[in-house]
Amino acid sequence: MANGISIYLGLDNTHDENISLIKEAACKGIKRIFTSLHIPETSQDILKAGLKEILQLAQKEGMEIISDVSPNTLSVLDMESFSIESFAKLGLTTLRLDYGFTIAEIADMTKNPFGIKIQLNASTVTSDYIHELLQAGADINGLEASHNFFPRENTGLDEDFVVKKNQLLHHHHIAVSAFIPSHHRPRSPIGAGLPTLEMHRTASFDFSLRHLLALGMDSVFVGDSMPTEDELNLLGSFTDKNIVLLRPELLTNNPDIIELISKKFTTRLDEARDVIRTQESRQYAKEASFEIAPEHCITRSTGFITLDNESYGRYKGELQILKTSLPSDYRVNVVASLPDSELYLLKYLQPGTAFQLLV
Repeated sequence: MANGISIYLGLDNTHDENISLIKEAACKGIKRIFTSLHIPETSQDILKAGLKEILQLAQKEGMEIISDVSPNTLSVLDMESFSIESFAKLGLTTLRLDYGFTIAEIADMTKNPFGIKIQLNASTVTSDYIHELLQAGADINGLEASHNFFPRENTGLDEDFVVKKNQLLHHHHIAVSAFIPSHHRPRSPIGAGLPTLEMHRTASFDFSLRHLLALGMDSVFVGDSMPTEDELNLLGSFTDKNIVLLRPELLTNNPDIIELISKKFTTRLDEARDVIRTQESRQYAKEASFEIAPEHCITRSTGFITLDNESYGRYKGELQILKTSLPSDYRVNVVASLPDSELYLLKYLQPGTAFQLLV
């Protein structure tokens, strides 16, 4: 699944701003849109007036539309009954069920012939709930899950809680998504951002996105409705949940070394005590065939990124990330360092994990 933006008709953005946002997001490879049809502060007249054009544009741009729905949605859309076929005709591709539906009804919805996915609330789902759905005959291939976002400060989720919910859902092969805030125009009426994790409320967009991908999130949405161009670029570029992305500060100007350390690496399966080692770096250095002269051979601290130089013989080109402080070594160049905020992501570099340094 691709990452996504959020559109809230009748709230902060004008209709033209929403149209422009969808077009710009599509150009950057963003393929999903989240919207809600029952936000209390929304102007229902504006929502009804603009919904059709928004849905048509999304279809034209090849974008999925995920919408919060509830039995109250019927009055918003002037529908006589809750009909999957009617939602399909509108152009919705995924229905996120908020409340008011029985297990049997949800199980039946997963088997609809229109290809509409049913999205569960990942923040509240339990093992028993999934078991009951399957017992009721739900088609697991018709299910997705998405964590809530939390407008009020201090109400966002804890990381360990999200990890456990993700593990439960992934065990049943159910894809999971979550939200990060944009600090450009936080959505009203609270204006404190729309994160899933409370720790992301004040964190940078870049870190929050890479953190959720490191957690194995299948799809990330920006919850607020007017992200910046830079934020959209990141959202469209960082889509691989199978790699941890780290943003270090360079301590070398050597273009050959910079090119080498910017490649994708895999952590070794035989985990070392003091450093994170890589499977490919020495082979990369051998193939590149350039001299790695001694440079910046200083005392090494946690988060320093090092490259063994010519003096280390067959270890030339070995890239490591320090897990602890080590003394200087004339055979080891310090080529970059991770800021304190980036050190938080090192715990996701388990044996066999793919990662890349964004230099």
